[in-house]
Formats: sequence, structure tokens, C-alpha cells
Amino acid sequence: MSRRAKIAAAACVAGLATVAAGGCGSQGNQVAASDPNHHGAELFLEHCSGCHSLDLVGARGSAQQIGNRERINGPNFNVRPEQVSQVLYAIRNGGFSGAIMPQNIVVGADAQAVAGFLAKYAGYKRPATLSTHSTTP
Repeated sequence: MSRRAKIAAAACVAGLATVAAGGCGSQGNQVAASDPNHHGAELFLEHCSGCHSLDLVGARGSAQQIGNRERINGPNFNVRPEQVSQVLYAIRNGGFSGAIMPQNIVVGADAQAVAGFLAKYAGYKRPATLSTHSTTP
């Protein structure tokens, strides 16, 4: 192979690698760096994404189907909204059952950051609830 062909091939490989890496990055944290909850999103991704799902940060730890559920799968935060107090309770106590999630996986200001982030973004894909009131006479 000529030197020119080798350089062209190397340039193509480098270009494809750049495109692939850019595509992978888009699946990560999509919370803007200017968002006050960005730090909480980063902490969630680092400490919680192995067992919980939240597409906004690229976390896919929850079971997607009941048939592939494992003991360590935590709640899917795409559809489950949370409040700061609930998240802090779960962090301190190892979830609500205390069986799987490590207690105090994050603490102090980091725990507050994760709780604030989840309170704002958890449940953002929750389906609309059906009304129990009939509109027909």
C-alpha cells in the first residue's frame, strides 16, 4: 500500500472514531452545565446508574421488561417522579426496603444535589393519567 493510501486510511479511521465517540457522548448527561442540577445529574450517573434508569443522563440500570428484571434493579426514574424528602430517605436508609441499595451512597451536599436533581427530572416520561370522571351524561 502506498504512503498516500495509508495516510488516507488512517484519516478515515480517525474521522470515524471521532463520529462514533461523538455519538456515544450524546447518550450521556444531557442536563446543561448551566443548570443548577447538573452536579446532581453527574453524581446520579456516577453512583446510581448501575441500578436505576433515567434517559436524561444515559442511565439504564432498571429492568426494561419484567422478564429480564434482576434483584438489583431499582426504580425507573423515567416514569417515577420523586420528591427531595423521599430521595434523601432512600439515600440514608438504602432505599425503602434496605435490602439492596447501599446506605449513604452519597452524603451531605452530594446527597442534596442528587435529591434536587431527581425531584426536578424524575418522572419526565410518565404517561398521562386517565381521568376517572366521565364527561358523558
